[in-house]
Amino acid sequence: MARDFYDVLGVSRDAGADELQQAFRRLARQNHPDVTKDPGAEERFKEINEAYSVLSDPELRKRYDRFGEDFRRVPDDWEERVGAGAGGRGGRRATWTTGGTDGDGGFGGGFEGFDGVEGFDGIDLEDLLGGMFGGRGRGTGAGRTAGADQEAQLPLTVEEAYRGGRKEITLNGPEGPRTYTVTIPPGVTDGRRIRLAGEGGQGLGEGPAGDLYLVVRLRPHPRFRVEGRTIRVELRLAPWEAALGATVPVATPGGETTVTVPPGSSSGRRLRLRGQGMPNPRGQPGDLFAEIRIMVPTRLDDRERELYAQLAAASTFDPRRTTDDAKGRR
Repeated sequence: MARDFYDVLGVSRDAGADELQQAFRRLARQNHPDVTKDPGAEERFKEINEAYSVLSDPELRKRYDRFGEDFRRVPDDWEERVGAGAGGRGGRRATWTTGGTDGDGGFGGGFEGFDGVEGFDGIDLEDLLGGMFGGRGRGTGAGRTAGADQEAQLPLTVEEAYRGGRKEITLNGPEGPRTYTVTIPPGVTDGRRIRLAGEGGQGLGEGPAGDLYLVVRLRPHPRFRVEGRTIRVELRLAPWEAALGATVPVATPGGETTVTVPPGSSSGRRLRLRGQGMPNPRGQPGDLFAEIRIMVPTRLDDRERELYAQLAAASTFDPRRTTDDAKGRR
């Protein structure tokens, strides 16, 4: 499935022309093959150019918002032809709402407001739209067409993704808001799709409904960084804890645990906690890495200042020596 053009440019679905242009220029500079040697830059540059060429054109953008990645297969006079046909059946009009997510996380349905596949005063909708949706929109029998699959985003906190469980999500559909109860597997990762069978676009005639796919998006977290099943967290230490070693608490999405800090640990050192990363129901869980950051008191009382002065006078340690020389002191 092609990436959503709005995601390619990193803009919201209601972005204006100026915002689109700024995003395009920034990304085009970063990914131009003459600027970067990244082997994937050329493909990304083409993708960025295609996304901007469509979204910067009002008519193409309107069609893309309505039909998603299949917008190029829609006849130019689709609205005119369907509108004229619907008018001949008592003024009722068939409308197609977007099969992708909208800015509020909503999703579209299928055709509404007509009595069957054939008719529309001579317009055969099977022929007009039968091949638009990669097979899901094709007929499943005489007078029947399966509904289109749809996507929406499922935002989760790191803790929710770690634990799994049941979560309610409300999406704006063609008939108004609908609430779903979703079962989230423990350790679900960013980008994972959760399928809700039969909750997609409505079929035509007696055709089956499509499926709704919820795409997991992990929310930014003030403490944890998640990369696949690996979790990274900052571990703050006092100077004496780093120098002498210590057993200190460290936060994980599953709750607080402890880690042993070796003596002589400097900022940037990573301590690995095996199996404390994101769970994996089908295999080994990920690991958690606690990265040390030494914190110095911003204010010292008289006694603390005296002790630091004594340490400075007694120590021969020079933190500005080369890495090889410094190893002799560790």
